Amino acid sequence: MLTVICESPRNLQALQRPRPERAPGEVLLRVMRVGVCGTDLHIFTGNQPYLAYPRVMGHELSGVVEEADADSGLVAGDPVYVMPYLSCGDCIACRQGRPNCCVRIQVLGVHRDGAFTEYLSVPQRFVGKASGISLDQAAMLEFLAIGAHAVRRGEVAAGQRVLVVGAGPIGLAAMIFARLRGATVTAIDGRQDRLDFALGHVGVAAAVKLGEGDEARLAQLTEGEFFDVVFDATGNPQAMERGFRFIAHGGRYVLVSIVQGDIRFSDPEFHKREATLLSSRNATTEDFETVMKAMREGLVPDAALATHRLSLAEVPAGFSRLLDPAEGVIKAIVEC
Repeated sequence: MLTVICESPRNLQALQRPRPERAPGEVLLRVMRVGVCGTDLHIFTGNQPYLAYPRVMGHELSGVVEEADADSGLVAGDPVYVMPYLSCGDCIACRQGRPNCCVRIQVLGVHRDGAFTEYLSVPQRFVGKASGISLDQAAMLEFLAIGAHAVRRGEVAAGQRVLVVGAGPIGLAAMIFARLRGATVTAIDGRQDRLDFALGHVGVAAAVKLGEGDEARLAQLTEGEFFDVVFDATGNPQAMERGFRFIAHGGRYVLVSIVQGDIRFSDPEFHKREATLLSSRNATTEDFETVMKAMREGLVPDAALATHRLSLAEVPAGFSRLLDPAEGVIKAIVEC
């Protein structure tokens, strides 16, 4: 089977590997679609803190069942999605119903080989039926679920003011699900094309271009009170530190981004607000179900989000262009 492997940063190779053998309790999938994530781009550029090379990338996937156990509830031909966070089920996080931050988590495409391949065998409990949605939509579940999970972590409520810093795919996902909860959402980003996308396809109330006067504009939009909930989806430590300034008194700050290194903030400013600082990692089955329901109801602009497409065979030569801002990539989908 054709497999694309990242041998080292910026070095992608297409090769033939044996088709995997399905073990009991696993589902053998024919991979159909793989979304390209910021994590994949970081792996490609050598900026992913949890990874060792070589690695087969890809964790946003949909597929069709090839083989499954008779009692799995799955049969050959079923369209499915995969929860790519393979949790242990036993650790302190899993026992609390938080497998997204499992102590021994194995993320497909990061800790173990992922979906840039034609066939994949994964434990059955991480495979779900993609009922009522397309294969393209099923491959976009994961990144949208990360946004939905962040919004749930931030306890966004109707009527609240929400700021999303960073209008890439994860930021856009947070905007979508904050709006669905009835919040008034503002986006801030350095790229006008992404702000235009947020205005035109996501329906944010305001979009602010990063630069001189941006803080004054955010203050103006909120009558000087700033935001009940702030989300950072930039992957930039300077932006993450600056975001503390935009939290309203009594507000919450949700760090969806992850970066290598330490994040610093002013304790007096944080303390006087009685602010809440939260991290948001991955997503849970509940978040995937939230996204699927919204997709079935036509509440997610998934067709607009899928801006680029390439075949698995085209990945080694075509992947680097996805990093070019001039390409205007929101979500690229690899067809296997």
